[in-house]
Amino acid sequence: MFDKIEHFFIPPEKTQAGYSFMDVPDRISFDDSEAILYGIPLDITTSFGKGTKWGPKVIRTTSAKQIETFLLDSNIEIHKKLKIFDIGDFKLPGLKKKNLDEIFEKMSKNISEINFEIRENNKIPIVLGGEHTISYFTIKATTKENPVILHFDAHRDMKPVYDGMKLCHTTPFYHLIKNKFIKGSNLIQIGIRQTDREENYIAKKSDVTTFDAWEIHNNFQEVKQKLKTITDNKKIYISFDIDVYDICYVPCTGTPEPFGLNPFELIEIIDSISKNSKLVGLEIVEVAMKNGDYREGTLATQTLYRIISRLMNKNIK
Repeated sequence: MFDKIEHFFIPPEKTQAGYSFMDVPDRISFDDSEAILYGIPLDITTSFGKGTKWGPKVIRTTSAKQIETFLLDSNIEIHKKLKIFDIGDFKLPGLKKKNLDEIFEKMSKNISEINFEIRENNKIPIVLGGEHTISYFTIKATTKENPVILHFDAHRDMKPVYDGMKLCHTTPFYHLIKNKFIKGSNLIQIGIRQTDREENYIAKKSDVTTFDAWEIHNNFQEVKQKLKTITDNKKIYISFDIDVYDICYVPCTGTPEPFGLNPFELIEIIDSISKNSKLVGLEIVEVAMKNGDYREGTLATQTLYRIISRLMNKNIK
């Protein structure tokens, strides 16, 4: 299976970071891994701040340089326990907006094939973004598994079209539902605090479940209980946009918003996901870097550690 998808990637040591994820000295083999990690440094349709092309780099770099990897909140030494194979960065084609539809169609085919192959071999894809457009490519590969999609974000990303673009960072979940790759009733949006009237109508019409930032703030215990019930005995795919965090925590991402969540709230929400759920995919997107600022990459890395340590390997100690 490694031979089938290896040609799609730049090896980790040749990526912008020059490191593999966590820079493990004795890298686990592809066959022995539980999860396959790769980056998609896409930054073409971002409409406010730029920098998502640096997402995979800052996550790999902070994970490699932060050698203290004992998680006090869960009593886990994550560096030694997670069986993750970093295959590198997806080779992006020459990106120009004038032929974006054609390029995205090819990317969609290739990335969906990659995630499908990973899942066929009973491994978990972990994707480092890159702008949120990539969710259309990654999530459509899980159609047959019919997972519950846990979408952490400040925004719905459910516009039919934005700035003349059908597929871009503000539209993936609309098109995933429209093209029947996911059911609206299986989409759970967490932390939302910016939307427009059309998106709100689409979400309600499609039976999307929304836990907006105000509901989380005012009814936190109830939200956590509902999330536990929703995910009980279900396959889950997590799409985590870094801007779900409040604006004060994300100095580099392109569209930060106030009234967001804090890291302690996010840990509690992650902990509320049912222990009987089964993680089938994970992505962390819209992570950026400006002027060598690694703070956002550090937060993304630590968030990633906590998601995968709690949900990927139930037997970690």
